[in-house]
Amino acid sequence: MKHLLSIQELDAATICQLLDSAIELKATRGHHATPLTGQTWAMLFTKSSTRTRVSFEVGIRELGGFPMFLSKNDIQLGRGEPIRDTARVLGRMVHGAIIRTFDQQDVVEFSQLSGIPTINALTDEEHPCQILADLLTVREKLGTWEGKKMAFIGDGFSNMTISWMWAAKHLGFELHVGCPAAYAPPAEFLEKLQAPNVYLTTDPASAVRGAHVINTDVWLSMGQEDQKEKEHAFGPYQVNADLLQHAAAEHIVLHCLPAYRGKEISEQTLEAHAETIFQQAENRLHAQKAILVAVAGWKN
Repeated sequence: MKHLLSIQELDAATICQLLDSAIELKATRGHHATPLTGQTWAMLFTKSSTRTRVSFEVGIRELGGFPMFLSKNDIQLGRGEPIRDTARVLGRMVHGAIIRTFDQQDVVEFSQLSGIPTINALTDEEHPCQILADLLTVREKLGTWEGKKMAFIGDGFSNMTISWMWAAKHLGFELHVGCPAAYAPPAEFLEKLQAPNVYLTTDPASAVRGAHVINTDVWLSMGQEDQKEKEHAFGPYQVNADLLQHAAAEHIVLHCLPAYRGKEISEQTLEAHAETIFQQAENRLHAQKAILVAVAGWKN
């Protein structure tokens, strides 16, 4: 595995191998190998973060490496230097790069020109690290995703939903996306996805009915905070006690955080499922360490 750029580019075997590694790394934390010893990893973040930054910095250090955090104010990208030039400079100085930014193509171009392992820590198109942590949580809480119904309630074409749809395609579980019609995946994406086990509905109760996993995210993704008219469309799509009455008796609720209590999820529901949601947050560390281990040995 050379890079982790998207869930789309993975396959079922690779996803399962990464999760197996994450489980082992979690169980042996503090007593496992340090394959990043002597390595410096650049963290290029043009989008702010709490969980992503902390989990990657801790993970790199626990694997023996040194993280170098670079915000948009620390590098020339913020002053107009093209990503291809940044890639060719950093590729000669550091051993790997973790990028959290807006444009998916920036991460792809960096991986092609830098000559070093590159990890997508979030773009507007995909959030692969989060999905791997979510799948790890499902496996820990439910034992498997096989035979389980998953539901995603909210924006039907966010980076989270897109990544979940690709995961469903690769792993074969049933995924129901409940979203307003105006925020459903476009036909061209669904044609590319070609996943008959992904279902769309404008009825959140239908999406949740019998579901074992109910997932949600903020209605306004980072950079969309001024789109208040979009937020108005999601009123009926709050994950709350009334909605969860339609779920399977044994179900879990996921939220990748940060959560806006009283909007996409009620205060009561978040607190009732806090143990799972914060286990999910912790699993970012273990999933990302598995990714780092997988790509660390690659040489261009």
